[in-house]
Amino acid sequence: MVDPKTGDVDYSDTSKTQNGRVSYPIFHIPNHEPSSRGGHPKNVIFLTADAFGVLPPVSKLTTEQALYHFITGYTAKVAGTERGVTEPEATFSACFGAAFLTLHPTEYAKLLRERLDKLGSQAWLVNTGWVGGAYGVGERMKIGATRSCITSILDGSMASLPEDAFEVDPVFGFQVPKAVPGVDASVPLLPRNAWSDPAAYDAQREKLGKMFQENFKKYTGPGVEDYSAFGPQLKK
Repeated sequence: MVDPKTGDVDYSDTSKTQNGRVSYPIFHIPNHEPSSRGGHPKNVIFLTADAFGVLPPVSKLTTEQALYHFITGYTAKVAGTERGVTEPEATFSACFGAAFLTLHPTEYAKLLRERLDKLGSQAWLVNTGWVGGAYGVGERMKIGATRSCITSILDGSMASLPEDAFEVDPVFGFQVPKAVPGVDASVPLLPRNAWSDPAAYDAQREKLGKMFQENFKKYTGPGVEDYSAFGPQLKK
């Protein structure tokens, strides 16, 4: 809200919106890069918010898994974020921006593969959603925990972990770290262990895996490369 007398803006005023934004010239940031350009990334991080309590806070992806999750673009809608949503609802937005794509999503996946292969970048999936249960039962991942995971990715400590420091998820196939330097031991890196009923977690994981598979059917067929083998694999 703008004070009509002084012209000052009160950014704490939420009478118009709970989710405000502000923009300003980059030179107001003391350590900004004048060219507004960075170097090539050593790490590529996909961000999701899983309201079903299934995905781990952080997982390591192979190049093929990265392409699958890039095409999938999974997150979840929850009550309070969108009008009319009262229960957690999975949503998939190809390449995390389906509304803006002019080509088939697999074409963008090809470009991503080229960059990952050329630069040797490591891809990660970071989940800021729920742990210990689905929305309404579990709790939202603490932002401090997410920041610790991101820091461990960026400083290289997570990538330097030995192979046996990761556990392969039996359904989704990605690698989940058992412990990470700088990440508090209380952070449930292995989400199944945070559920009071592990069998209920397994059922929920199967349910989410089926949603992934059903969604990905639209990205398979003649003339396109099929990445479905790098997504969740369910018992038959």
